[in-house]
Amino acid sequence: MKKLTWSADFEIGSIKDLNEADRELIHIAKQNREHAYAPYSRFKVSAVAKMESGETVAGLNQENAAYPSGLCAERVALFAAGAHYPTSKVETLVILTQSIGDVPATSCGACRQVMMESENRQSQPIRVLFVDEEGKVLITKSVADLIPFAFHADRLG
Repeated sequence: MKKLTWSADFEIGSIKDLNEADRELIHIAKQNREHAYAPYSRFKVSAVAKMESGETVAGLNQENAAYPSGLCAERVALFAAGAHYPTSKVETLVILTQSIGDVPATSCGACRQVMMESENRQSQPIRVLFVDEEGKVLITKSVADLIPFAFHADRLG
């Protein structure tokens, strides 16, 4: 058996450490988050995709009484970006959540897989910023840092 190690590069900081463009994306996410539909979990999430064209696409979590029927903010934003700007690449994805601890909450596995597919499809990394309402920030330069064993289309045979 061969032992291997996986590591991820990320930064942790505060909103005040970010540039104006990132703070503007977070502002958009904050404005939208209150419109999330989360009557069951009460955990509202907002995601904003910044496209290479300069456009922004927002997504909010959408819960449903039949839980599997809901959709996370990340997937809403990425699917909407693909529908509205099919030829433009996602440069940055900001995900704004409520505060839950020392670092912002991060995406579920299903969202990470969708984020990875988006990154693979555009052949360019997507920078991801996880931000909480207290201003804590966790940043990755690529979705690959979030899901080291992602399922890729080439494995379909």
